[in-house]
Amino acid sequence: MLFLEKWCDKEIGKNRLTNDEKYEVMNRFSYSTKLEDLDKTDLVVEAIVENFGVKQKVFQQLEQCTPKDTILASNTSSISITKIAGTVPDRASNVIGMHFMNPVPVMKLVEVIKGLQTSQDTLDTVQDLAKRMNKITSTARDTPGFIANRILIPYINEAVFALYEGIGTAEDIDTTMKYGTNVPMGPLTLADFIGLDTVLSISQILHTELGDSKYRPCPLLVNYVDAGYLGKKSGRGFYNYSK
Repeated sequence: MLFLEKWCDKEIGKNRLTNDEKYEVMNRFSYSTKLEDLDKTDLVVEAIVENFGVKQKVFQQLEQCTPKDTILASNTSSISITKIAGTVPDRASNVIGMHFMNPVPVMKLVEVIKGLQTSQDTLDTVQDLAKRMNKITSTARDTPGFIANRILIPYINEAVFALYEGIGTAEDIDTTMKYGTNVPMGPLTLADFIGLDTVLSISQILHTELGDSKYRPCPLLVNYVDAGYLGKKSGRGFYNYSK
């Protein structure tokens, strides 16, 4: 709720939201720290750490505490939806990937991933819901990284290699890509925003699952994560955010 309030205040500062609209938005939300409170939920979107073992545990808990018709969506950026669905075989037809692009309030895209067991009704419902959220959807095959991260992560990883090999400074690399390709931020800034631990996890999944050396994480990325330099959320990544 603190994030939501800060986001609303930021929108008010940009004259895109009024104080009355802020309270209207805030009143639409409720929150809980107990999964048992999802006993009347129609759809759940899991958005936890990019680790299959942790997701498996959560989905098995969701199976026990949600109605049998509840759609169980994962915001995973690289883990197989079919594999996740396999952890809850009796609910597998209701499991789907719903990958929101970050930052969610700003980015329009939701990448929808249908697993081997996902029903057409589940797919249709999720696509309709995303459109009601004023999002744009794309549909990806259930393959490591799907569409977005199959392309994005090698791009970021190559930028880290460029830094590692001294081809340019972090600022030079980001400036080149930001203004040379007309993107809102350079790859190293984007990596810091995503979280270097998340970038590394996705890189490792791509490398392991696809078995291609082109997905091998740059040693510098591994070292930064080992050092606790996780990006903006930790105050230090390729840039220093401590101030």
